[in-house]
Amino acid sequence: MVKTYPTVSEDYLKAVDKAKRKLRGLIAEKNCAPLMLRLAWHSAGTFDVSTKTGGPFGTMKNPAEQAHGANAGLDIAVRLLEPIKEQFPTLSYADFYQLAGVVAVEVTGGPDIPFHPGRQLWMLMEALYLFCRTSLNLHRRAAFLMPPKGRCHKDRSGFEGAWTSNPLIFDNSYFKELLSGEKEGLLQLPSDKALLSDPSFRPLVEKYAADDDAFFADYAEAHLKLSELGFAEA
Repeated sequence: MVKTYPTVSEDYLKAVDKAKRKLRGLIAEKNCAPLMLRLAWHSAGTFDVSTKTGGPFGTMKNPAEQAHGANAGLDIAVRLLEPIKEQFPTLSYADFYQLAGVVAVEVTGGPDIPFHPGRQLWMLMEALYLFCRTSLNLHRRAAFLMPPKGRCHKDRSGFEGAWTSNPLIFDNSYFKELLSGEKEGLLQLPSDKALLSDPSFRPLVEKYAADDDAFFADYAEAHLKLSELGFAEA
């Protein structure tokens, strides 16, 4: 299936490349890759499959969207990104937030994820797109292939702690450590443990724990699909 993407100018593409370089420096300096990845995921995960509304269109810039409990802490990501965004006024916030997610994976050693620019910012938002209307099968698959990275903060989620021993490295350690059992100091929620008892997910946990390349390939595909919900036409 071939997708059709909007056409952007050469100047726009140059701005994307320059912004990527700036984002690499910021994310490396602030060690904020997990936060930027969460911003990209939550922005894209608002897609409503029935009405074809929501999606990765920069609406997290809206204070009402940031204020929803599921998005607690993402205002920090928006503030960190704003000084760089101001340097690239031609880039849409929609593209910029998704670009930050792609760079976050790159900086932490993850797979290369294709980035196709051309998203437009949707200014009118009522903060109603909250994951629940995203296509169930896609959301379950994408959510599983995007295991938690970084750490939880009690003031944002009610939980505290890191999921892996190296939370700023993108690798398959989440699956390895999940199979090895609970470890002191590492966060393991009931939803994590359920992956081991679910007959459809357990084989994937074992597959990715054994094969980093397989995880990277599937993750890159899922991330790309999530980042383009409602954007590219097939």
